[in-house]
Amino acid sequence: MKSAVETLNPTRVKLSVEVPFEELKPSLDAAYKKIAKQINVPGFRQGKVPPMVIDQRIGRDAVLGEAINDALPQLYVQALQDNNLTPLSQPELDLDEVEDGADLTFTAELDVKPEITVPSYDGIEAEVDDLEVGDDEVDEQLESLRERFGTLSPVERAAADGDFVTIDLSAAKDGEPIEEAQATGMSYQVGRGTMLEGLDEALVGMEVGDENTFPTTLVGGEYKDQSVDVTVKVTAVKEQELPELDDEFAQTASEFDTIDELRADVRDKVLRNARLEQAAAARDAVLEKLLTKVEIPLPENVVAEEKKARRDQISEQLGYAGMTEADYLESEGQTEEEFSTDLEKRVRDAMAAQFLLDEIATAESLSVDENELTQHLMRRAQQSGTSPQDYIQHAMEHNHVPELVAEVRRGKALAHVVESAVVKDRSGNVVELKTLLPDGTYADPAELEAQQAQGLAGEGAGSTDPAADVVASTDYVTVGEPTQDDSPEDDAAKA
Repeated sequence: MKSAVETLNPTRVKLSVEVPFEELKPSLDAAYKKIAKQINVPGFRQGKVPPMVIDQRIGRDAVLGEAINDALPQLYVQALQDNNLTPLSQPELDLDEVEDGADLTFTAELDVKPEITVPSYDGIEAEVDDLEVGDDEVDEQLESLRERFGTLSPVERAAADGDFVTIDLSAAKDGEPIEEAQATGMSYQVGRGTMLEGLDEALVGMEVGDENTFPTTLVGGEYKDQSVDVTVKVTAVKEQELPELDDEFAQTASEFDTIDELRADVRDKVLRNARLEQAAAARDAVLEKLLTKVEIPLPENVVAEEKKARRDQISEQLGYAGMTEADYLESEGQTEEEFSTDLEKRVRDAMAAQFLLDEIATAESLSVDENELTQHLMRRAQQSGTSPQDYIQHAMEHNHVPELVAEVRRGKALAHVVESAVVKDRSGNVVELKTLLPDGTYADPAELEAQQAQGLAGEGAGSTDPAADVVASTDYVTVGEPTQDDSPEDDAAKA
């Protein structure tokens, strides 16, 4: 087989392939066997019909067509491999007229991963915000802990902001009840704003047994985005009583004896989370600086497809959250044009990051071991809200493992770049990333050095490489030929 590549632009090529007829013999043999099992010819057992008889009964052209349909995908893949091309889209195939005994020729036009010259990335300088942990953050965490141990007591008064109420809801359109929009015995905290627009305002001042009707817009179902009337009836009002922040509470809610010890532990956890957030900011800042060092061409149609896919996922997630896109834009203070522009920039940055990190991983000969892949699968399962076993099974069934391996390699490549970078906060202090552990604490430098000297850390972002475990925790969009079997959980994880 011979093949040649014509570059149409930096991200699109035309692949021309010529296959000698004799190389189609395995596919022709397979075609005869397949057809022999499908036809009944007197005097011959099914599956044992000779090729000559098949040619007489079915026709040689039908056999050729079956053989070419079988061979073409394999020939296309082989041509890609022979020319070191990574496809980013489905090919536009053009098959020349097929003649018995003549060479098979076809062309394939497709988007491919661009060639990139990896820039120097040693000593990239980046800046992040100072690490700050104030009393407000600590108090917020303690307040959340108090709410977990709070109690609800019935009250004989009108509902107020913060109260927990039990309600019945009934929606109607033009006076006709909407069957799918009826609910009874629902528990809701007044003021949360997580259900229907206008519900909180309607509930304030209502007592047990009261009913109130208010206009709102449904966010799902047959009447999605339509204005309807919702009647709410209050069947119970309860007030939340929170425990005092004292030593008794500390002993009830934790392993500590005093509230001061509990507060100190909460502050330490907040500090560790802040370190991880700063590390994530450092990673993003270094990657942003790295991307400014190289011009990476992107296939416009692939960008458009990925942008649309992300837009659809965002709309679906907003629907699950009970928000319209207009509500979301208003809460973010963005116009539709600003949102679209920002989304496209994020898609372009993600694609460029993927392409560049893939090249760095290849240049640094980074590989992925079984332990690293397992850790990544566990993290992915947690992100998508599915069990590790179900997620792994889905990945195996739908051939997502190569994509997941590629994600781990990119994470290791980014960790490698970040480790060689110089990251400082706005006060000029160097941000320590090399020994930062996934729980926000720091590894002992001497112990870490001893492990690495013994070869326990592995290369790149191994499981004993603290910086890699922290830095490589972000996934980038995987661009390639679209799959039709992604589960909703998988799509959510990619979003």
